[in-house]
Amino acid sequence: MSETDLDDVETLADLADLAREAAVDEEPVLVFLEQEDAWFAVVRVDGEEDPRIFVSDAAAANRSAYGEIVLTDELLGVDADDLDDLDHLVVDLDDEDAESETDEEEDDDARADADGVPNGPLGDAGLLMEFGFGAKELMDLAGEGSTGDALSEIAEALGCGEVLEAVR
Repeated sequence: MSETDLDDVETLADLADLAREAAVDEEPVLVFLEQEDAWFAVVRVDGEEDPRIFVSDAAAANRSAYGEIVLTDELLGVDADDLDDLDHLVVDLDDEDAESETDEEEDDDARADADGVPNGPLGDAGLLMEFGFGAKELMDLAGEGSTGDALSEIAEALGCGEVLEAVR
């Protein structure tokens, strides 16, 4: 584990390339990101496979420059082809179900920020299972509030707590 300078990292692909450079013998590389106790992310890079990502609070990450790295369209469930098709935003006022659909949309809005990014955890909560850290444990830590404590607990469980504290 080491601290990495992210000045030249603009995309998830850049981050994955940096992680692959740090890999030893094709072992998985874990990248921990945290932003001022507002959110944290764990990115797992296994060789040339697509990175696996878990973000503790997607809406908080969306307000951060580093959040742009991990909040990919794929993670957010956005299909690039759908960005031009705004029909799903139109409510037909002649439709009898329009009122109930509007209520459902308001409920969805309460669970998402202004950009439609969900509040709360997002991604692959099982990315640490191979290391003995379960999805439920990760989800519980995401909901606790202190990202520093959460990452410390994860690092301790993985056997690298002292190293994390050293790079902080």
